Amino acid sequence: MNFDSIPVALLAGGLATRLRPLTEKVPKVLLPVAGRPFLAHQLELLRERGLRRAVLCLGYLGGMVVQEFGDGRDHGVQLDYSFDGPVLLGTGGALKQALPKLGEQFFVLYGDSYLTCAFRPIAEFFERSGKLGLMTVFRNEGLYDTSNIVFRDGEIAVYDKKVQRPDMRHIDYGLSLFRAEAFAEYAEGQKFDLADLLGRLVARKQLAGYEVPERFYEIGSPAGLQELEALLRARA
Repeated sequence: MNFDSIPVALLAGGLATRLRPLTEKVPKVLLPVAGRPFLAHQLELLRERGLRRAVLCLGYLGGMVVQEFGDGRDHGVQLDYSFDGPVLLGTGGALKQALPKLGEQFFVLYGDSYLTCAFRPIAEFFERSGKLGLMTVFRNEGLYDTSNIVFRDGEIAVYDKKVQRPDMRHIDYGLSLFRAEAFAEYAEGQKFDLADLLGRLVARKQLAGYEVPERFYEIGSPAGLQELEALLRARA
């Protein structure tokens, strides 16, 4: 495994309805945070973590992102783009479509996540696991969002975003790693959610779990946007 060559798939094609009216004419990744488009902060973070290439999976208003960021040269990260087309494919379908640009192994990061963890140890853990996928988890205890994972003895025993259990202490942190073959059973152009694939991998014991101690930040909600704005302004 050559860490420097692992690309990051950024899932940035959703409608961002929770942030309306802010996102009626601007895609979520272009929303200003601390005076700059959110994507600029995200790419800067990736570069600091040693990652050099990203593929943006775009849908809604995606052309605006291409126009603003181009090949990524100004941000030190090589950018490529993959578009859903006329029909939104869901997070899983968007990744399946982007596979020719992603290669055999890649990170997946949500387009509204700001994650301060180190990426290299996660990639090394994934390589040792030999599994088809890896999900990072955070011991959330219902604090930042609804906990949806039973993480026991270093393994993801249960992952369910719909059915709550009292022993769910952890949450999907927002960063994953996959081998391309994990998507083999899905057809080209098929609409499906990434959560569906993750659930299937858990059932087959093909999803490694990596616990991250740092909390996550996000701009998927007005409260999250405000919190990250305060954090980045304080750092600046």
